[in-house]
Amino acid sequence: MRTLGVVLAGGQSRRFGSDKAVAMLGGRALLDHAIDALRPLCEALAIAGRASPDLMSIDDRPRPGLGPLGGLAGALAYANDQGFAQVLSISVDCVWLPPDILRLLDPAPSCLAGQPVIGLWPATALADLDAELAGDGGRSVRAFAARIGARAVVGDFAPPNINTPADLAQAAAARAAPR
Repeated sequence: MRTLGVVLAGGQSRRFGSDKAVAMLGGRALLDHAIDALRPLCEALAIAGRASPDLMSIDDRPRPGLGPLGGLAGALAYANDQGFAQVLSISVDCVWLPPDILRLLDPAPSCLAGQPVIGLWPATALADLDAELAGDGGRSVRAFAARIGARAVVGDFAPPNINTPADLAQAAAARAAPR
């Protein structure tokens, strides 16, 4: 089954205070860490919500400013157009994934209970997502997941959720700590 990996990178980083995608962790941008986390898992990679000189760039759908669901809608549309069966989505601050994440999330639709933006979505869910975005809802990934009956997966891991500079400092300290 062909899987498109997409980094959702079109957010405004309000809580972070600057462009989170280019924030540095261990000498590399968060966006680069996220790309590397997806690379071994998917047949193709893309970035949603921002231009990239190195990877396929996907526009948010139907327009920017819709949060992660706008990026996911763009990714699902691209997946349908290019013959991908499913999309593995992660946020730009997801700097690592367990190697068995696809096994844990399979079959789609599913997402991590604690971080639903990390999910496996069937490309056929585009019509439902378009309907969700056209509604008056709060554009919640959890609400969309519930709408399509996605399983909320609980694992024994917790990928970083870097929303503030303090979260980034904590992630950096955790990386530097002896194991």
